[in-house]
Amino acid sequence: MAGRAAEQPGAGHAPAARPSERLPLAVIAREWGRIGCIGFGGPPAHIALLRQLCVERRGWIAASEFEDGIAATNLLPGPASTQLAIYTAWRLRGVAGAVVGGVCFIVPGLVLILGLAALFLAAGTPAWVRGAAAGAGAAVAAVAVHAAWGLVPGSWQRTGTARAARARWIGYVLAGAVAAATVGPWLVLVLVAAGLLEVAVRAGGGASGARAGAWPVPLAAAAPAAGGLLSLAWVAFKVGALSYGGGFVIIPLMQSDVVDHDHWMTAAQFLNAVALGQVTPGPVVQTVAVVGYAAAGVGGGLLAAAVAFTPSFLFVVLGGRHFDRLRANTGVQAFLTGAGPAVIGAIAGSAIPLALALGHAWQYVVLAGAALWLLAARRGVVAALLGAGLLGVLAALAGLPV
Repeated sequence: MAGRAAEQPGAGHAPAARPSERLPLAVIAREWGRIGCIGFGGPPAHIALLRQLCVERRGWIAASEFEDGIAATNLLPGPASTQLAIYTAWRLRGVAGAVVGGVCFIVPGLVLILGLAALFLAAGTPAWVRGAAAGAGAAVAAVAVHAAWGLVPGSWQRTGTARAARARWIGYVLAGAVAAATVGPWLVLVLVAAGLLEVAVRAGGGASGARAGAWPVPLAAAAPAAGGLLSLAWVAFKVGALSYGGGFVIIPLMQSDVVDHDHWMTAAQFLNAVALGQVTPGPVVQTVAVVGYAAAGVGGGLLAAAVAFTPSFLFVVLGGRHFDRLRANTGVQAFLTGAGPAVIGAIAGSAIPLALALGHAWQYVVLAGAALWLLAARRGVVAALLGAGLLGVLAALAGLPV
């Protein structure tokens, strides 16, 4: 990609002028909006739909450029598949394309999840609705373990074959798991520390490598003590700008703030929010909109979504032309080699407080069934959550507590 960019006029500022880059914004709005409507299944589904559209069906982007985009966005904090949607639209129509494509990708799921939040969080909801929520929420801990397990092969391969590196990998995983289960909102410091430690080890303590990953430290340490909308904005900012390793790491980043510190939701309602983020189309990070709704109604949901997704737009619009150098930066690579396994541990560790949040014996039966479905049968997450929700409806109709 770097070689191609060097040969194209204007490659340092925006995509070179090709017919596909003069694509009407209306086409980008329609196609990216369509993916936002049908993108059930999380990042793998989003990537497949974007590849099918941009590479296979329309030929707007070369396959090698698309794969480079995946690799680059996976190096960034925040929702990688959303950043890929923004990046592909940026490749085709510059800043205007990035804004239109990103917004149209995000909005359908955001509208749906806010509507569902209003239904599930309303007072006096029917018993079958509460049962569906309790059933889907019961499966969330299994989904977290499934998400963590899916990240293990790539992270282990990145570590290499050296015994010391693999020992550090195990240590990072354990540190992330313990932090997710215990320190709550300060988890981000553990993730950053793991990354910086790996940078220091690989660079022999060189300062240049440390600078590559040090920027989140003062941000993470400056969590505002104020409540209300400032606290909501801080939670959303952590989700959008400081979360490494995929959508599910937002669970341990949010849970303690949302449930224990600010008391916007009960533990059971937080489980419902995570489940809604999984079964609706679009990015899993939409979960933060449910938190915002619980904190301050529709305005809070929109604020939380805006704060959480703004960093992704800025990363692409301001840094897209530097993605090649980002991928080649050894400090960034080392940082992610350390932070990545800590993220895996954090996602797996979040299953502990999620499971402890269950309040009824029948929910543990549903959790066990979801674990078998996901980990033994290796079936899909959306089907697991919908099936768990159906079991919850049946439990409510049978008179079990919900």
